[in-house]
Amino acid sequence: MKLLNKTYYFFSALIIGAVALSGCESRLDIAPVTNLTDATFYRTAEDARAALGACYASINYPDVFHDLVATDDAIPFLTGGADRPLIWRYDITPQTGFLGFFAGAYTGINRSNIVIRRLPDIPMDEQLRSRYIAEAKFLRALAYLNLVRFYGGVPIVTEPTEGAENLEVARSSAEEAYTLIEADLQEAEQVLPQKYEAADVGRATSNAAKALLARMYLFRAGTDTGSPFWQQAAQKSREVIDDGSFGLYDTFAEAFALSARGGKENILEKQFLTDVSGHGQGRGYGVRGAPIYPGGGAGIARPTASLYNSYTEADQRREVTFITSYTFGGQTVNLSITDPNPANAISFQKLWDKTAQTNGGEGTSYPIIRFADVLLMYAEAQNEVNSGPDALAYEALNSVRTRAGLDPVEGLDYQAFKEAVWLERRLEFPFENMRWFDLVRTGRLIDAVKAENSFNRNALIKPFHVLLPIPQSDIDNNPLLEQNPGYQL
Repeated sequence: MKLLNKTYYFFSALIIGAVALSGCESRLDIAPVTNLTDATFYRTAEDARAALGACYASINYPDVFHDLVATDDAIPFLTGGADRPLIWRYDITPQTGFLGFFAGAYTGINRSNIVIRRLPDIPMDEQLRSRYIAEAKFLRALAYLNLVRFYGGVPIVTEPTEGAENLEVARSSAEEAYTLIEADLQEAEQVLPQKYEAADVGRATSNAAKALLARMYLFRAGTDTGSPFWQQAAQKSREVIDDGSFGLYDTFAEAFALSARGGKENILEKQFLTDVSGHGQGRGYGVRGAPIYPGGGAGIARPTASLYNSYTEADQRREVTFITSYTFGGQTVNLSITDPNPANAISFQKLWDKTAQTNGGEGTSYPIIRFADVLLMYAEAQNEVNSGPDALAYEALNSVRTRAGLDPVEGLDYQAFKEAVWLERRLEFPFENMRWFDLVRTGRLIDAVKAENSFNRNALIKPFHVLLPIPQSDIDNNPLLEQNPGYQL
């Protein structure tokens, strides 16, 4: 994810442009590369680097909108895009927009498959070849892990799609998907370096593979207190902690500063460059119409009172996560958590790059795995393994709390410690695509959504909503795809 390297930009654009011009339509949204055969492109180490660059460029990490409004963390701008309030109210169908992760994930998977298949035929340094293939397998695993957590069993494609053949692929089971994810990550952790220096900072590392394995094991353990996956989650997260390559910044604000890009807390991040290749998360989720953003704030979604009020006055994360007032032209505007006018709403600012001069030009990194996540995964898993917290579990949890300005906790039993970790995850990770997955894996999604009824939400959530619908366009194109229960037309 090194989006700042000029060589990377050039070759990524070459790959992406060639794919776009190939003229073939994928029925699984797996981008065919008919014009990029091993006879015309995959010849040199630079070609290999370019192909891998396209894999990083196609990381389609889920849009934060779903994680915010499909949980108890945010309320959408209610007169905005028609589908946005429907997601919030769980009036979801296979045609609902803003849930289109399925297609983009397979674009990335196909690009990884190309690297895995083509690089063995390229004359290049063996060690570098092995590393590139391991990076591609890591990125493939990341895409499949998000797919299986969103949709359950999905089609498993491990060969490049280079034409219009064999595009109708049936869904495999979730267990089969997890088997592939685990194998890819286990290979990656053995091959990839612990960390990178200089221009390669931001690429997948062995620690990123271990952390992603821990995330997978935690999700698979779910609500089963006797699951063997708890031990595996604890082991992998502990390996990352003990490695010493990553750590917490002294303050929460430092973790989201521009200077944190490629820094010690970001185990895996999607990097951007201010006003060159940026994002629009700060403006998009900023105060609606506020002139402090280039183009004015969009106010896509506002935090709920239940989230905002979960922070104590001592918690330094609140002022980093939310904007509660702003001054422009000598006038100060104080914002509210309850005022229905989005122009007056307390809003998200966690990823806001205040130096950006263009609409969508913000250069703050988008975190995918932070070291704080590894610490809290370890604390939760260790509590399950021992049927109660030990000294190491307390150390992991309290390191996150004390960094936020909170007192350490002590003397908790098994259930109280588990709930303390759950709360800490909610306070630490808003705007980072964690809440929905956390609520699903711990069996709390329905209760949390029903409890958040501000602005007359009245959510229609049902048990089947723990999975998203397969987009209808993909089902129309692939008759072997079966829809998830509850979403059949």
